[in-house]
Amino acid sequence: MSSQETLLQYDLGFGVEAFSTRRDSSLPFPVIQGHQIHGFRVAVIDRPDYTQDELQGFDALITALPGVGIGVHTADCVPILFYDERRRVVAAVHSGWKGTVQRISQKVLFEMRYKFGCQPGEVRAAIGPAIGPESFQVGEEVVQFFKEQGFPLEDIWSFRPGRSGIPMADGHHLDLFKANKWLLEEAGVPASGIQVCGIDSYTDTSFFSARREGLSCGRTISCIRLV
Repeated sequence: MSSQETLLQYDLGFGVEAFSTRRDSSLPFPVIQGHQIHGFRVAVIDRPDYTQDELQGFDALITALPGVGIGVHTADCVPILFYDERRRVVAAVHSGWKGTVQRISQKVLFEMRYKFGCQPGEVRAAIGPAIGPESFQVGEEVVQFFKEQGFPLEDIWSFRPGRSGIPMADGHHLDLFKANKWLLEEAGVPASGIQVCGIDSYTDTSFFSARREGLSCGRTISCIRLV
């Protein structure tokens, strides 16, 4: 099987290519990526030769340049890819729990609207592989952050009492897939336009997981480009 065939492809409509790499994939073309810091800064890519050093501190990228791949790298955090077919604009977002609490995806949608006139109701989105709710065990303080920011805990939070001894099994759990989908819908992206792959990067060993393998593990690249 070629590396191209191992890519996890997303169908976001005509005129765009979007995918996430697996462990045994290689990128089929150059991809501009930021130097991510779990923040909420958004960069508009207006030329094809940006370097990662120029994008220090950016966790989301937007471009309207045809043929220019933009992407984010993750290993349990949530990658989100956006496409506005009418205005020919794409975006790639890195949204771990910190980025999710800071509503980075909503900030990207605002920038797409401000810079390019994109309407959230016409944007399609793909939420890629990330740590799933069964595996994402967190401390009570993290749950409190989400509560303070108005997230619907009844939908995204659960508590599993006991001492099973199974890694990541007990205690507080959050569903970052649902949390990010909720953010997109709150911003006006229709539910019908949101794809959630639902792949748990912690349990699916074809994707990298910092919790499973350590912080020095490789990274999944989620990429989108206009074609």
